[in-house]
Amino acid sequence: MNPANLPFDSEAMLQGLRNWVECESPTWDAGAVNRMLDIAARDMAIMGATIERIGGRQGFGGVIRARFPHPKQGEPGILIAGHMDTVHPVGTIEKLTWRREGGKCYGPGIYDMKGGNYLSLEAIRQLARASFTTPLPITVLFTPDEEVGTPSTRDIIEAEAARNKYVLVPEPGRADNGVTTGRYAIARFNLEATGRPSHAGATLSAGRSAIREMARQILAIDAMTTDDCTFSVGVVHGGQWVNCVATTATGEALSMAKRQADLDRGVERMLALSGSANDVSFKVTRGVTRPVWEPDAGTMALYEKARGIAESLGAKLPHASSGGGSDGNFTGAMGIPTLDGLGVRGGNGHMLEEFIEVDSLVERGRLMAGLLATLE
Repeated sequence: MNPANLPFDSEAMLQGLRNWVECESPTWDAGAVNRMLDIAARDMAIMGATIERIGGRQGFGGVIRARFPHPKQGEPGILIAGHMDTVHPVGTIEKLTWRREGGKCYGPGIYDMKGGNYLSLEAIRQLARASFTTPLPITVLFTPDEEVGTPSTRDIIEAEAARNKYVLVPEPGRADNGVTTGRYAIARFNLEATGRPSHAGATLSAGRSAIREMARQILAIDAMTTDDCTFSVGVVHGGQWVNCVATTATGEALSMAKRQADLDRGVERMLALSGSANDVSFKVTRGVTRPVWEPDAGTMALYEKARGIAESLGAKLPHASSGGGSDGNFTGAMGIPTLDGLGVRGGNGHMLEEFIEVDSLVERGRLMAGLLATLE
């Protein structure tokens, strides 16, 4: 089976993808994410898949597991793992409208990662239409919470990965048309400052501002960044009335490192910030963590298979480890051959100019089809 001969059609793919992109699905809106999962479930059911819905927890949306018909159904096969949540709040579509401009197409979540998810299904669809039976059975798992560290579905992802021989992750492709064969370790932290209230006008000096302490600690956290381990604070909330000295302030921080040992040291430094001074306490607690994923022989053999397919299609396929986490961190760290970054090319992820390169829908669709058709 030559994937170059499959009749992928970028315009038809865009038509189907538009329905996905215009169904906004921010992580914290479980109802919105579930509506997106409903659309994907319907599309896969039409394709002949057996759909299982797994209820959400911790306030997040649910999970869809789709198994496609195969003579070896139930045996270890290929898992395609993707997330349907985005960082864009409902209403973003009014600013980041679906539009085609030359070779680019714009929309919230189109790049990260609905475009990659959609082309994966198109690859399965094209193989089925060609009456081609893949050597291994295919399972698709779509989850609701990757953008916040996968706190509610890591166990499902790892359990499903353990039942399979390979994991393919259609997160966005690299700018050089490359794929991802490893990812850095990431830790999240919850921050809380507690001070003493007072009237901000009449008795200002009697209070102890939690906001002031949070601001001081943010600067200290940012200053901890090195080439080996980065630190940043991305969420801050504090105070309730402007005429009161703030009693509480909360925040969230992120640390990323290329090596697990560097992240472990970073975690120790963050947790050591907890303490009290001048009647103000500061508390750091560890949140969800993604382990470092370093490519092993199995992942590199999988990459070589993909590289050979890409070259047969007339394209180079470089590889590298990437910053920024994905659910590939979990499966790769488990030692299961994992290839990430198989999705669309594009740019401006998480921004109001998020786009894909339209040509990459077909190019990456053929690469995905080639992998599904040859992995055994």
